[in-house]
Amino acid sequence: MADVLEFRPGGYRFIKAVFQYSGGVAAMPGYRIRRVRFARPLPLASGFARIEQVLQTAGRPLTAFCQCELRSPAPFTEQSFRAFNESYASTLKRWAIFDGTTNPVARSNVCLAVDPPPEPSFYAFSYTEAAADTASGFVISGSAEAPEGRANYRDHTVRLGDTSAAGLREKARFVLGEMERRMGALGFTWRDTTATQVYTIRDLHPFLADEIVKRDAAHSGLTWHYCRPPVIGLDYEMDCRGLLFEQVIDV
Repeated sequence: MADVLEFRPGGYRFIKAVFQYSGGVAAMPGYRIRRVRFARPLPLASGFARIEQVLQTAGRPLTAFCQCELRSPAPFTEQSFRAFNESYASTLKRWAIFDGTTNPVARSNVCLAVDPPPEPSFYAFSYTEAAADTASGFVISGSAEAPEGRANYRDHTVRLGDTSAAGLREKARFVLGEMERRMGALGFTWRDTTATQVYTIRDLHPFLADEIVKRDAAHSGLTWHYCRPPVIGLDYEMDCRGLLFEQVIDV
C-alpha cells in the first residue's frame, strides 16, 4: 500500500516515493490545486523564478508549489539523470519543501523528439490556493515502464528494448496499472480525471482501444505528446490529473 503523507505547509497530501519527486498530490480540505502552463517552455532557473513571481502575486507561500511538468533536450543516462535530479531538488530544499529525504512535489519529465528545448525547462506547474469548498484537485506524477526506487532502471524495465506491438502493450499495461495504483492511494479513479497524457514516439493504435479506452483512461480524451521518457531505454510514459482550475500564461 502506498504511503500517503500530508504536507501541511503546502495544503496537500502526497504519495511518498523517491527523493526527486512524489507519486502524486491531492489538495487537502480548504485548498484546491491550480495548474499553470507556460506559453512556451522556460529554462529551469528562469522557470523557478517565474513560478516564485506567480506564487507571490497569488499570495501563496513557496511551499504551495506541488507539481511540475518538465521538458528536457534528450533522454539522460542514469548517472546524468541523478545529477539533474539533485540540482533540481536543491531549489525545493531552499524553498523549504524538500527536507533532504522526502520530496512531496509531483513531477513529469519528458524529452521532445522534435524541436526540443536546449536545456531542461518548465512546461507547466501546479500550486495550491485557498478554497472555501471541499478539497479539489489531484495530479499524478509521470511513470514509465520501470518501477521507481530501484538501484537502476535498466535491470527492471518491462520488455527492455522491445518496441514490438506486444512489447509496447505490456509496457502500457504496467504504466496504466501504476497510474491506477497511485490514484487509488489518493482516493481517485479514472472517472475523476480531467486529463490523461501519454508520452511516446511509438505506435499507440494496437492497444489504444482495449488497454487505454476500455479501462476509462481516456474518458476526457487522451493527449499524446510526441516525447520520450527521461532515461535512455524507456519507451512509454503517462500521467493524469483531475483539476477544475487551469490556465496558460505568457512568459
